Amino acid sequence: MFARDEGARLNPPLRSLSEARVVVLATKPQAWRSAVSKIAPFLDPDAMVISIIAGVETADLAEVMGGRPVARVMPNTAAAIGAGAASVFSTDSDLYDLAHLLFEPLGTVVDVAEESLMHAVTALSGSGPAYLYALVEALEAAGVEAGLDVSASARLSRATIIGAAALLAQGEDSAGDLRRQVTSPGGPRRRPWRCSPVRGGCPTCSRARCARRSSDRRSSPRPR
Repeated sequence: MFARDEGARLNPPLRSLSEARVVVLATKPQAWRSAVSKIAPFLDPDAMVISIIAGVETADLAEVMGGRPVARVMPNTAAAIGAGAASVFSTDSDLYDLAHLLFEPLGTVVDVAEESLMHAVTALSGSGPAYLYALVEALEAAGVEAGLDVSASARLSRATIIGAAALLAQGEDSAGDLRRQVTSPGGPRRRPWRCSPVRGGCPTCSRARCARRSSDRRSSPRPR
């Protein structure tokens, strides 16, 4: 709604594209050439182009766009709620500024100096959320396996992730520092860390070991 209030148009008629100062390309990678070829002849020669098409390089886009410079942006799904992460590459400095103007309201924007780094961006911030969701699924399942009901396990798992992310967002401690604050030597969370996904294990196994370790500590006789 905000974009439309500011004059943006979604899939406008081809004849109106000549009025566009900025064009954002968003289509399936396998269909990009056909889609872009249809609109390129209708664009103003000075139109600025931003692409969020995954995997398509700026040189290929610029060729089909009649030589117009292109900025390539890789946002992730959390942009839909203004908490996304996006990376930008372009050979035109003005397009970096434009990309920041358009995408900073949707979250964090990071420039990359080489287009080849967009592959790393895709793996990190583009695909990264899927790994986090998989971790939450594993935490929920492990909680149920340990005896919690489904609702309680889901609420605790999600609140745990949200709280941990909030601590990271404060920026006062590194991820490693925050992890070490939790995995104290000899504590119930230290041994399961050895079987964490980072070290080749699985979240379900880690949570189960953590629960057993916590139970062992409770049942162990206290030193006199």
